[in-house]
Amino acid sequence: MVGEKLRVGVLFGGRSGEHEVSLMSAASVISALDREKYDLVLVGIDRQGRWHLLPPLPAQVNPVMLARALEKAPVVVLAGDPQQPCLLGVPDRGDGVAAEGLDLVARQMDVVFPVLHGPYGEDGTVQGLLELAGIPYVGAGVLASALGMDKALMKVVFSAHGLPVAPFRVVLRSRWERAREAVAAELEEALGYPCFVKPANLGSSVGVARCLNREELSRAMDDAARYDRKLVVEKAVRCRELECSVLGNEEPVASVVGEIVPAREFYDYASKYLDPRTRLVIPAPVPEEVSRQVQDLAIRAFCAIDCAGMARVDFFWDQDTGQVLVNEINTIPGFTAVSMYPKLWEASGLPYSRLLDRLIELARERHRDMSRRLTSYVPEDGQAVR
Repeated sequence: MVGEKLRVGVLFGGRSGEHEVSLMSAASVISALDREKYDLVLVGIDRQGRWHLLPPLPAQVNPVMLARALEKAPVVVLAGDPQQPCLLGVPDRGDGVAAEGLDLVARQMDVVFPVLHGPYGEDGTVQGLLELAGIPYVGAGVLASALGMDKALMKVVFSAHGLPVAPFRVVLRSRWERAREAVAAELEEALGYPCFVKPANLGSSVGVARCLNREELSRAMDDAARYDRKLVVEKAVRCRELECSVLGNEEPVASVVGEIVPAREFYDYASKYLDPRTRLVIPAPVPEEVSRQVQDLAIRAFCAIDCAGMARVDFFWDQDTGQVLVNEINTIPGFTAVSMYPKLWEASGLPYSRLLDRLIELARERHRDMSRRLTSYVPEDGQAVR
């Protein structure tokens, strides 16, 4: 009804190596959502993958508050029933967080804002559950989320769409473990040193390492294999790191371009979240033609994986050759107070709170459009198929 608040479910935490990053992003989103417009339903996912319904929290929260509330909150599940999508309490399984007797009607959600990073959150799994439940949600759909998470397939799709990417190879963990020396020799011949090793399905630079020799390569492969069964090895490019935010559904727009100046050798986890010397330069001090090229490639990358809502696209700019390479796309970019995605939009004239409003609007627009699909087939003669 007109004038009623939207009930927004904020989903955070998750069973991935980016659990802590999700808490940081969620704290910023929760604190910035306008309580005059929205009633919030806070759902945290613990490290074991269980969903917890948090109690009402103050308007301003921090990651520590969310973590503590998550530990004590009752366990719930999302009903995959599009006729009555709601959170259902589950019996106490001995952990003291029973959720029987919840007011389920009050736990229905008009739209879900997944503030999840990494596997089981950014990879299409949660998006598939929300599709089953018929709930609008912020961000990319199942396919785009999966492609955006899997760096190996992402690069294949980008290449098929004519987008420039750095030379790379994909190695399965099983092959690495049974033929280490042969694989290392193949990578050295194809890519040389320096090179980067990363898990195919993870973000926030978790498990990423720069390698200068065989010993470092072996160590990096072992470490990345702890996080995924598929490893991506890329040729290192002497470059500056540029980023661009994209917003929209079928007619996306790009923000101004920013530059990452990491405090360390490369933009690793510590540089992103722990080292205050890392700088985000907005707008990036690059020639206008480079900025336009980055914006164009960002939109093309967004459309290549059929993304929706939001994405941050990362680039390498080789000053020696002038070449701009697409590094990767992030379908649920960081939303902390210092994250590049919201800062780029703020510099483009869209402040944080209004950005959140727009993302919720886009989620509902996409859901309405997707709801136009027929779910049954009736031939032209009007006789239903039996």
